[in-house]
Amino acid sequence: MSQDLISQQTLAHYQANAEAFKAGTADHDVSQNIIALLRHISGTAPFDILDFGCGPGRDLKRFSALGHKPIGLDGTARFVEMAKADSGCEVWLQDFLALDLPNARFDGIFANAVLFHIPSAALPHILLQLHATLKTGGVLFCSNPRGNNEEGWNQGRYGAYYNLPTWQSYLIAAGFTELEHYYRPAGLPCEQQPWLASVWRA
Repeated sequence: MSQDLISQQTLAHYQANAEAFKAGTADHDVSQNIIALLRHISGTAPFDILDFGCGPGRDLKRFSALGHKPIGLDGTARFVEMAKADSGCEVWLQDFLALDLPNARFDGIFANAVLFHIPSAALPHILLQLHATLKTGGVLFCSNPRGNNEEGWNQGRYGAYYNLPTWQSYLIAAGFTELEHYYRPAGLPCEQQPWLASVWRA
């Protein structure tokens, strides 16, 4: 299947299930991830943050409440409508495989539970685009469900599930330097921590 069809089918799944997804994720606590991004950004707040794959806008509201200047981006039209209405922030409708990002625009990128939807063949180019839209020394946060480098369909959505060394290799090849990584949820044995979070400097 082509990358475009993979993207279209994954986006169609989210479009059809947007309300249920919003309700199901509204109370998710990702404050650990937000703090991990913000503590590594240099300079004086407020920061320009790109919420990449912002979904219905939950985290846009959190960044705004902290006094920052977030912009959302999502490929699902219904999520963009929701995020604009709920957060009052600017939100861009862009397919991840056809990004149009400004150069050196953002202090930080928050990519929470989103980059794993990108087919591995497309990931290197997209990471280069994210690097380019960060200001010099800007910070990328990403969190993905981890695995053993397999990819494929899971309940109507495409996903690629990397282990730490493979994920590190992709980011380093795109010009990023690792700042930290950790597994979530915090305080559980490793086998009960399905999420790999990592923070990178451009």
